[in-house]
Amino acid sequence: MTAGTGKSAEGRTGAGAPAGAPAGAPRFDVPEADAFTRPYWDAAAEGRLLLRRCRATGCGVTHHYPREFCPSCWSEDVVWEQATGRATLYTWSVVHRNDLPPFGDRVPYVAAVVELAEGPRMMTEIIDCPADALRIGMPLVVRFRQGGEGRQDGRGGQGGDGRQGGDGAGGAGYVVPVFAPA
Repeated sequence: MTAGTGKSAEGRTGAGAPAGAPAGAPRFDVPEADAFTRPYWDAAAEGRLLLRRCRATGCGVTHHYPREFCPSCWSEDVVWEQATGRATLYTWSVVHRNDLPPFGDRVPYVAAVVELAEGPRMMTEIIDCPADALRIGMPLVVRFRQGGEGRQDGRGGQGGDGRQGGDGAGGAGYVVPVFAPA
């Protein structure tokens, strides 16, 4: 789940480049989906946040970012599990300058680390909240933003529940989880 480097043909260059970016400009906001992370990105396109949970006896740790093994006990008995979508704000920074396309068109934005209700921390963006209203520990809820579209309110088109359709990662239809005040 790393940002694209502009070296792959999976939608990270050319078509789908942000407005004002030259054709063939690298995209740094497109996740690299592979066979392992595809369930995560497909779930996000459906408006669901997935985590990985260890099923080893005596462990049960939930983790994020997705890995094929438990980072606590190293067991490979790890499964996908749907998260509640609730979190609290752990820390944040307001980004006023970012030269990587298309982030420069989005400034200022709030880059953050949230603590998910299930335990792990996750890097994300906070939306629908002025920076001066942010407080450590404030309750948040996941929303989903269609990739390559710049800012959106994150509410989606289905009754404000944050769900948005898409084609999963690796193209203009990818969807990423962001968080907003609960």
